[in-house]
Amino acid sequence: MIPRIHKQGSKTLGLLHYLYGKGTHEEHVDPHLVASFDHMAPDPGRDPGATKKDLQELLDQPLQLLDADRRPEKHVWHCSVRAAPDDPILTDEQWGEIARRMVAVTGIDPGDGAGCRWAAVRHADDHIHIIATLVREDGRRPDHHFSGKRAQAEARLIEADYGLHRVTPGDGTAAKRPTSAERHKAERQGRDRAAREELRETVRRAVAGAASTDEFLGRLKDAGLLVRTRVLPSGDLKGYKVALPDDRNKDNEPVYYAGSTLAPDLSLPRIQERFTTDSTPPKTTDSERPERPGASSAPAAARRTTAHAGWAALLVLDNNGDDGAAAAQISATGEVLNALAKTSALHTRNELRQAAWEFERASYSHTRADFRHVQDLRRAARELVHGGPALGRGEDGAGTAMVLDMLVFLAIAAAHWHAQRHHAQQAEAARRAAAHLRAAYLQAAGEPLAVLRERGRRIAPPLRRHHATTVRAALPELAETVLAEPGWDALAATLADAERAGHNPRDLLAEAAARRELDTADSISYVLVWRLRRTAGLPAYAPTATPTTKPQTTTPHQNPAHRPAPATPHAHRR
Repeated sequence: MIPRIHKQGSKTLGLLHYLYGKGTHEEHVDPHLVASFDHMAPDPGRDPGATKKDLQELLDQPLQLLDADRRPEKHVWHCSVRAAPDDPILTDEQWGEIARRMVAVTGIDPGDGAGCRWAAVRHADDHIHIIATLVREDGRRPDHHFSGKRAQAEARLIEADYGLHRVTPGDGTAAKRPTSAERHKAERQGRDRAAREELRETVRRAVAGAASTDEFLGRLKDAGLLVRTRVLPSGDLKGYKVALPDDRNKDNEPVYYAGSTLAPDLSLPRIQERFTTDSTPPKTTDSERPERPGASSAPAAARRTTAHAGWAALLVLDNNGDDGAAAAQISATGEVLNALAKTSALHTRNELRQAAWEFERASYSHTRADFRHVQDLRRAARELVHGGPALGRGEDGAGTAMVLDMLVFLAIAAAHWHAQRHHAQQAEAARRAAAHLRAAYLQAAGEPLAVLRERGRRIAPPLRRHHATTVRAALPELAETVLAEPGWDALAATLADAERAGHNPRDLLAEAAARRELDTADSISYVLVWRLRRTAGLPAYAPTATPTTKPQTTTPHQNPAHRPAPATPHAHRR
């Protein structure tokens, strides 16, 4: 249940006309009163003898207790209370009781016998509107400070009492939602989202990997936005505003939104914090250094770099140390997701866009991000943007699967980090993002894993037994599970590739398995495939088997046209 305190107004009758009217799209059905301050207010919806003017005069009567120059101009209080789509339809009596609880807890009518006059109108199955006059019966102003927080807390109790959908409690850090007027305007213009939401997504994509204010503003203009900046007398830039070219007001002027009104972390000063660099290069081990195969395209190389940076970010979140550094890693992960969504192949684009959209809520909380040591992920986002669009095939597609495998880990780690700090909305948002990332992974990983499985099946039996012995030696407790999985063939091919590249497969496999637990994985072998190929610097996609020192290792390469259709890999849990 979502209560919303609207901006105070000055015209009681004007709001009543809306509440009892047909709505902007004739969506209001049977407007009528469900509760009022005295249980006897006139109902112009169902009483033919009552008018909206009658109800307005009754509600505004306490204004007469004050001299004209002492009457508040903004005296109309307005609160809407909406149930979730999957909630049962409540009766008028239930909505009336909910209205009484809301005006009591918000201080509008606290039950002392001299509260404000109010009325609750229902014109749809799933919500009510409460209108009140902000002058009490004794002429004093009500104590309705922090009424929004009070209403939210009461809504959580109402959900429990009525068995309704339990809304995850917030902490006041969420971006402002579009108003009903903005949503209706978007519908009239045929937009999927309100202008505010489109702008927020575009600004986030412009931030992803940007290295300077000039680059950020340039990206906004390249994306087709109208941009205005504010400059101080000193010449320093103070802020910026953006608008969609075709989003106009009644005077045909562009509707501009300041960055700070789009989201808490999109003000210019907060964005500029990301441009801070760390003078000390991060230390990497030989196994973690991103070795790029010579044949990699720019998009594929950028995805491999991103997978390495994602692993480093995972270590920060797992160590549970510096909260500022962890919050920065989560925020930079959002940049990576936006960069991926911008440059992804068509078949994964929608899921990645949704993942970036959901993860946005996870990227800000009351924990201030410290961006000094988060440059690996930000550079990765920059490489993704400058690497250009991925085609989704060959090394590009396999590189996408590799980085998505890592990003699912990272999203779940972010959810755990937020949950430990009781950031309920952020944790839930990260889990939703992880679900979209899993779906994108399934779309990206099908072909490369099918190719690896085919190559693994063609390995000669003696060499397959050799690799099986390696698995048993490196993973004694998990070996039989791995060897029974469909992904074992892909892992066998990967172990063969690692051995040909000069690695010790047993040591490499033991190291990969020790990095994070594998007990909850749906497919241990697929998890290990990507870990091994990333750590050993192996090509993510290798459709042709490389000759080995043992002629009996492989059979002649089959015609790709006769390959079996790629099987869908398991969406392994982390």
